Amino acid sequence: MIGSWRWNITLGLSGSLLTLLFSIGDNGPAITGLRCLYAFIVFFALAFPVRAALAVILKPRPAAAMRHAAAAEEQPKGQAIDYSTPEQGEELRELLHYQTDGNVTPESSQQSDFKPLSPPKLVSTQNKEPEELAKAIRHLTGG
Repeated sequence: MIGSWRWNITLGLSGSLLTLLFSIGDNGPAITGLRCLYAFIVFFALAFPVRAALAVILKPRPAAAMRHAAAAEEQPKGQAIDYSTPEQGEELRELLHYQTDGNVTPESSQQSDFKPLSPPKLVSTQNKEPEELAKAIRHLTGG
């Protein structure tokens, strides 16, 4: 089982406290105390099956543990770091050469049709008729 008897005590006390909080307004102190005692006993007893179920659920399977151990022995991950970079000498040299000269790269020379985005201008409302503005506002507000 997972844990110790302290978990049973903790669960029993929490059940007893909840019973006290929900029962104190409707019952007298004697009835409330008796119900708190019953709740403690029930929650204490229920903690045993809960702990047993958690032990079964969280227990690693032997076959899975063996596979995990075998995989860990084959490839010790996180033990060594490879700082080497792949060789791209000629491509990198060519790219740096074109960038430092201010020329267009060979790949982008084929795409010389680039045009920046030109959004439409906003229309000013200074020279509009008041009736047109009121009609636009009514249209936007749905009125």
